[in-house]
Amino acid sequence: MLSAWDLNGVHHGFMSRLGGVSAGAWASFNLSDLVGDDPTAVRINWENWRAAHPGMRVARLKQVHGNTIREIGTDYDGDRWSADGMVTASRGIALGIFTADCVPILMVDETREVAGALHAGWRGTLADIAAEGVRAMMALGARPHAIRAAMGPAIGGCCFEVDADLAERFARSISHARAYTRVGNPGKAYLDLRAILRGQLERAALAPGAIASVGPCTRCTADRYFSRRAARGTTTGLQMSFIGFGA
Repeated sequence: MLSAWDLNGVHHGFMSRLGGVSAGAWASFNLSDLVGDDPTAVRINWENWRAAHPGMRVARLKQVHGNTIREIGTDYDGDRWSADGMVTASRGIALGIFTADCVPILMVDETREVAGALHAGWRGTLADIAAEGVRAMMALGARPHAIRAAMGPAIGGCCFEVDADLAERFARSISHARAYTRVGNPGKAYLDLRAILRGQLERAALAPGAIASVGPCTRCTADRYFSRRAARGTTTGLQMSFIGFGA
């Protein structure tokens, strides 16, 4: 597991696929029960996660590649709302985001005790989920200049090849996106999503020095991270990124 900060009372991490009991396409620390893995293996993986993070309840979503953000409070009952981001100002709750190439973003204003977690694929990036997440944290009292953000392991500009038409759509919609686009195979182009998201976070008033990229390209390191691109669209597990304040 990778971490971005050493902050008192803040529980967070970008998990890898290593160290669990799932087998086959889900090997080995898959925590998603929505991808066809053996339920017993998923349960054991969760038991191991909870043993490492006692007292933390995990909030999860039905991720739909949009920009909707949900607030999670102490009354959270386990429902999985259709959304791609969460914010909380409550202790004892870990916001869990699941990815296998998309960009997980964890954010925190440690002084105001507000945290956020975002799932940013290309659709969410086009919809500016980064700015939506910052606004949702501000609604709970966070201040943009005090927010730290970390983007976890995700497919890199080295491997994220898309149709040239989609790359052009990025360039038209996001002013700085063209700088992070390069020509690919005929009719294709490569996008650096984490670099594009960094620019969006800066436009949302986060300090450049408070934005970190943590971990490698997931496709390049599919032995350590689940990657749908590396699996060529077939079944794979999902790794969880999480953040919250201890109870």
